[in-house]
Amino acid sequence: MQPIRVSAISFLNTAPLLWDFEHGAPRPKFRLEYTVPSACAEQLRAGAADVGIIPVAAYHAIPDLVVIPDVAIATKRTVRSIVLVSKVPMDEIHSVAADTSSRTSVLLAKLLFRKWHGGDREFTAMAPDLGAMLARCDAALLIGDPALTISRSQYLIYDLAEEWRRLTGRPFVFAFWAIRREALAQAPPDLAGIFQRSRDHGLEPGNLAQLGREWAPRVGLSEAEVVRYLTENIDYSLDAENLAGMELFFRYAAEAELLAQSRPVEFLAARSEARAKA
Repeated sequence: MQPIRVSAISFLNTAPLLWDFEHGAPRPKFRLEYTVPSACAEQLRAGAADVGIIPVAAYHAIPDLVVIPDVAIATKRTVRSIVLVSKVPMDEIHSVAADTSSRTSVLLAKLLFRKWHGGDREFTAMAPDLGAMLARCDAALLIGDPALTISRSQYLIYDLAEEWRRLTGRPFVFAFWAIRREALAQAPPDLAGIFQRSRDHGLEPGNLAQLGREWAPRVGLSEAEVVRYLTENIDYSLDAENLAGMELFFRYAAEAELLAQSRPVEFLAARSEARAKA
């Protein structure tokens, strides 16, 4: 039997999710490949991966995906790694250079402008080079590790999740694990548990300390800052509050005609229970 192909993200915020795959016993049933969030979604769409951690906005554009429950990359308030870096106040921004590594972040930025900040802006896709981005546009949308070390004294920094929370009172969900329906036949029976336990192990204090040592030199933060980011800024659950925030985002994006189509999220646990009753 072929291994389950897992498309993962090479950002700090996914490190706890991948703990068992990177630090635990070898998992011959799984083969990991690393890319950016938007490419994870494309690999699932093309059938080049079986499981991927995808931007939540991509779920509606890819048919026949089932979501692994209770695991996400979310934030209750301030995320730090999804930011709009601007030369002018937000309402004076006319053009945005966007790192398109995450569709959800770009969609969130467009929604914030369209619904609450006076209307659409001009978005230009660019590589995540802040100098080049701001040389061309009023603001730059950066995601992931490059956003964590931006000088807060040199630019105006708008944390998009914090702005969403201020306007809606809800947390924000950026990504979750999804599996192609046709890949379920070859997946282990406890697929959801495998990914949930990997997250739980990655968030154990000793393992978080190890992630701090591993990632601090990679991202240019101290070990303590890495741990604070993983524990205070990122929330790895899909609890009721996070689900409500995600559903509100989908509704607002559909109402603003930024999301072409929307459908209820189907979770793996619910599907397994239905199959067991059949």
